Amino acid sequence: MAETPMLDLQTTSGKIHKTEQEWRELLTPEQFHILRGKGTEPAFTGALHQNHQDGTYCCAGCGAELFTSDKKFDSGSGWPSFWLPISEDVIEAHEDSSYGMRRIEVTCARCGGHLGHVFRDGPRPTGLRYCINSASLEFDKEPK
Repeated sequence: MAETPMLDLQTTSGKIHKTEQEWRELLTPEQFHILRGKGTEPAFTGALHQNHQDGTYCCAGCGAELFTSDKKFDSGSGWPSFWLPISEDVIEAHEDSSYGMRRIEVTCARCGGHLGHVFRDGPRPTGLRYCINSASLEFDKEPK
């Protein structure tokens, strides 16, 4: 798992609770915009979009393990895409009707950070495409 500087986590039943100011101090401006403000990075610009190393993708807000490299695929969308999270309880899904679209937003179940969206146009066996912002993730390279 990615090492995080969050030794003072305030948790209740596994959930992380921080004030807006605490999040601003912890995250970069881009991470804050995406994780806490439900923003997005421009397509094809994220640091992890073209990452092909073996490892684990963790939440940049809390370090929770979310996806593994063996479930990552090139969707052509411009964002890191995965067809399955590590487990169903690490991600929460919410209806998102912003910008006049009907989508399913995915957030980190531990800290509530916005990760991206999930679509039903992914590869088998799930048919799902978790389209995730690079800035909402940290990559932990597994030893070979």
